[in-house]
Amino acid sequence: MTKTIFIAGSGGIGEAAALLLREWCEFDVTIILGDVSEASLAKAVEFVTRNSSKTTSVETVVMSRDGINDAMKVAFGRTDVLLDCSPGGQAPRMARFAVAYKFHYANLTEYVAETDEIIAMAADAETGFILQTGLAPGFINVKAMELYNQFVANFENESVERVAMKVGALTAHAHAPHYYGFTWSPIGVATEYVKDSRVIRDGAITEVPALSNRETIVIGARTYEADLTSGGAADLPDFFAGKARQLDYKTLRYPGHYAWVDKTVAGLSASEDLPDRLQDVMLNAIPSVEDDLVVVHVSVEGFDAAGRRRMLEKAYFVEPLAINGQSLRAIQTTTAAPLCESAMMLLSGKYKGVVLQSQIEPEAFIGGRFVSSIYK
Repeated sequence: MTKTIFIAGSGGIGEAAALLLREWCEFDVTIILGDVSEASLAKAVEFVTRNSSKTTSVETVVMSRDGINDAMKVAFGRTDVLLDCSPGGQAPRMARFAVAYKFHYANLTEYVAETDEIIAMAADAETGFILQTGLAPGFINVKAMELYNQFVANFENESVERVAMKVGALTAHAHAPHYYGFTWSPIGVATEYVKDSRVIRDGAITEVPALSNRETIVIGARTYEADLTSGGAADLPDFFAGKARQLDYKTLRYPGHYAWVDKTVAGLSASEDLPDRLQDVMLNAIPSVEDDLVVVHVSVEGFDAAGRRRMLEKAYFVEPLAINGQSLRAIQTTTAAPLCESAMMLLSGKYKGVVLQSQIEPEAFIGGRFVSSIYK
């Protein structure tokens, strides 16, 4: 039986998800791309189908900016799962469609208020709602859970000293003075630099300012700097409160970048539009670059039953991927693959209600076709 997957948003992540699903899905699917822009839809369909031998149907729906139109109603009546690649502020609206039309739902957003709104509306749903399931939040959190489970099994201790999650969406080359190039949303970068980070300190959940706990780390014989940023921890602070003495999510950058950011932010007066103003300054100074690299590092550290300090850690270096001659940037595949894997989990019928990152079964998720093909 053919399943219908509706992808809301046909930008870089949406078109990447459509391409991966069309090429790698192990059962018959119909893909519907929805967007407010007819031009973006046409571009995405051409991207997804070019040079492909697959015959999977890729349909399009021009969506309303608010409310719902007749084309959306018809498409939602056929939909089995909606993958939300729309802007984060649209997430509750997309989730309401899932509740109303009784289909599964998965999203990427790290926005806290919007996530809380969806949790409330979908708590008793008969369909599944997997939230915050991209790269960070998303894969990084599930990998942390997998390492924690291994730590408990190997060392017979459910309490750990530190759970550390780090991700960097980087360029292959970086130039002074900023040592950076944009590979994804500039406003997303600016926002995570100025919003508070939710962490665990001394076993308790707290919020601390972004960029307030810098460290140097060597991963795969390469030196990076890492600092606290907002959003990437998902619900892991709730799960690990009382189990971990420290837990945090940090963003990896090349050495020298954060000093430049500190100097830049210091020149801007604090106000509600600080992310927008920081974005403007950064866009004027930092180029956008297509060739990218995603670095992922997760570690769990603590003591075994005999009192000896132990650490389990894993790192991934993900580069761009070519499918049918189409180039997918590393940030596209590392974000879209967990979203596609979530669709497979939801379509299995094993999940209903809200599913947060700490509740995903790590081995099945990380060993799934989409995630294991990208994170090697």
